[in-house]
Amino acid sequence: MHATESSSSPTAATLAAWLRLQQTPGVGLVTAHLLLEQFGTPAAIFQASHAQLAQVIKLSQASALLAPQASQSDALAAQLDAVQAWRAQPGNLLLTLDHPGYPELLRQTAGAPLMLYIKGDASLLTRTAVAVVGSRNASVMGMQNAERMAQALSEAGVTIVSGLALGIDAAAHVGGLAGAGGTVAVIGTGADRIYPARNAALAHRIAEHGCIVSEYPLGTPPMRDNFPRRNRIISGLARAVLVVEAAARSGSLITAALAVAQNRDVYAMPGSVHSTLSKGCHRLIREGAKLVETAQDVLSELKMGMAAVTTGSHFDDSFVDVVLDAMGDAPILAETLAVHLQQSAADLQGQLLALELAGLLERLPGGWLQRLRP
Repeated sequence: MHATESSSSPTAATLAAWLRLQQTPGVGLVTAHLLLEQFGTPAAIFQASHAQLAQVIKLSQASALLAPQASQSDALAAQLDAVQAWRAQPGNLLLTLDHPGYPELLRQTAGAPLMLYIKGDASLLTRTAVAVVGSRNASVMGMQNAERMAQALSEAGVTIVSGLALGIDAAAHVGGLAGAGGTVAVIGTGADRIYPARNAALAHRIAEHGCIVSEYPLGTPPMRDNFPRRNRIISGLARAVLVVEAAARSGSLITAALAVAQNRDVYAMPGSVHSTLSKGCHRLIREGAKLVETAQDVLSELKMGMAAVTTGSHFDDSFVDVVLDAMGDAPILAETLAVHLQQSAADLQGQLLALELAGLLERLPGGWLQRLRP
């Protein structure tokens, strides 16, 4: 059962105040944060006098906040009803900035969203996470790298955060779903919308087994400017951002820049010097991003070494040679290897992951494994 709102969930009146603050013309996130720092809650903001507000914000903004709501009351009431109905549905959750369940790492960033609309397992928002991003028009190899890297990290307990776009994002989510860490999709539409349509099936899987997050009001359609803005949430939820494949002008570089501003680490995977889809990653590396080639590189940076992924898998050094000898030098299926070792394929996965993270084997398309020799 996915996490649900606690007894500290906002009342209808409190939620109406948050919605009103979010939608007041001329009052953006920066101004809203200033007001909340000064007055504490949206309700207190709307109870303040014009003179009190004007000490913190512009006169025009103070006037907008205290303007008669008659013309907007019907629209606000309708939206409040829609939000209440939406969050009453199983798996749906709304967190305001002051809610104890709001992810702390994101709360500490500049421009943290006033509200988060969540579908799925909200507990994923509090776990150690890495954002995996890259090109929408990704190469086959880039998507394979993203999926394998995300799966290895997820199997090590790291939650994968990405943006549900085509290409690298989608591959990262698929990999994240394959491990215990799970995946979080931060979208640029309302939480009741799915975009792009080609990722509809993936979005349903994430809502069921992961988590979908949006800061935008219900019903918000795809709008060009919303997608770069949501990138700050992708990086804000994560301890680090990994760019797998990106062209020189890729939107992933925006996420990397936001990560730096939020004091997050940035990792990049190198590629061919002849590939236009590698130029963005190479630029990041030149500018100081950490070059990574394997999931173990990322785990080491996060101080989550091999012990984090072998707990409970009965892994020991003596088993390394047994598995590698059984693999031989030709590609082999995990199921075939399990038969040779007289183990179930499920029981073997922990050892295979540890060997992969150690750079001793590689996963190939179709479920094949290939031993790597030093």
